[in-house]
Amino acid sequence: MNYYFIGIKGTGMGALACMLKDLGHEVSGSDLPKHFFTEDPLHDRNIPIYNFNPDNIHDGMHVIIGNAFLEDFPEVKAARSNPTCRCLRYHEFVGEFTRNYHTIAASGSHGKTTTTGMLASMFSVFAETGWLIGDGSGHITGDTKYFCLEADEFRRHFLEYHPDYAIITNVDIDHVDYFKDEADYRSAYEQFSNNVRKGIVIWGEDSEARKLKLNPDVPHYWYGESEDCDIRAVNLRETTESMSYDVMFRGKMFGHFELPFVGHHLLLNSLACIGVGMLEGMKPGEIEEGLSAFKGTKRRFVIEHHGENIYVDDYAHHPTEVSVTIDTARKRFPDRKLVAVFKPHRASRVLYFADDFAAALRKADKVYLCDFTSIDDKQDGTDIDITYLQKRIEGSVILSEDEEGARLLAKEKPAVFLFMSSKDIYWLAELVKKDESD
Repeated sequence: MNYYFIGIKGTGMGALACMLKDLGHEVSGSDLPKHFFTEDPLHDRNIPIYNFNPDNIHDGMHVIIGNAFLEDFPEVKAARSNPTCRCLRYHEFVGEFTRNYHTIAASGSHGKTTTTGMLASMFSVFAETGWLIGDGSGHITGDTKYFCLEADEFRRHFLEYHPDYAIITNVDIDHVDYFKDEADYRSAYEQFSNNVRKGIVIWGEDSEARKLKLNPDVPHYWYGESEDCDIRAVNLRETTESMSYDVMFRGKMFGHFELPFVGHHLLLNSLACIGVGMLEGMKPGEIEEGLSAFKGTKRRFVIEHHGENIYVDDYAHHPTEVSVTIDTARKRFPDRKLVAVFKPHRASRVLYFADDFAAALRKADKVYLCDFTSIDDKQDGTDIDITYLQKRIEGSVILSEDEEGARLLAKEKPAVFLFMSSKDIYWLAELVKKDESD
């Protein structure tokens, strides 16, 4: 097949392009000329990357369209108007592609990237496993049996997926520029449950999840620590480096697990994975081996030690995620000063969650805020700036994303610096490190 990607440097698009190339297909695509980290694996495989131009579209191409590109984009129009081209949006193609495998999808407002990574690590010790993760990671071989997929609820895109198993980590409303309210948000997961073939593993301590009207024809299993959960973690012990716990399934002991994770969210994510592994017939020892090999995903609490400082890069862009990131840092580094550096994405999200963001960020010892700069931050007409959030956090400081801002941050040393955003602000850490050396 001849595949052409419009927006090939996108995280999911780049990973998918590499996977199709690894399967022996002809692959090319287009994007902006500026460098993105996602393009390096494309170059490694000699995948051609062109500047956007409708003349790039040729007869007989299978065109995969990145979700950032609207129908009036010139390349999209050229592809749609060519009767010999087959055109699919990214999520539509992924939905078709994954029907060829035993697919496990991780969905939920938060934690789906990490959970998908854990699933991939766990199933890799059991059988040949592929994956496609929202951090830009992908893998496939001709012998792949299982496929671990991050299923994003954004604009209901995950309704294109039909997995054997689905994990729902939580149903905490997000994407408020699209979903009308909590009921509308829940309805997306209810629709998604109708696509699942063998079983749904869902967090039982989420009040919104408990309201879901799930597909009655597919078994569902609640996981958590409470007694009303089917898959339950008990006898939990935690240190600053690891955790151990026993897993009960409907009142019977399944196994004991010792895992190199820190933080309550990783307890829950690993417990969900254990549930799926158990349902697929994995033994406790296999599950523990696979989970223990998990080294994390890109931009999810990635820790770097540099001199007397610690730098953490995290994708947190919702108040629940910000809160979890700071809580985890407090548990991991209990005696250190925590400095939060937060850059929001989408003004509508900040407007809706302003008080929740403020409450979460106040858990840090010092808070710095960066203003909106992304092209889609105010796309829906919400017109606020970062002062809307700053005035709710006493002592917080608006930070410029330049050398002056880095010098201001460097004055906080020694500290644990938490860079939190779905946008790339971690490059500021490099400036702070440079200031340390000057």
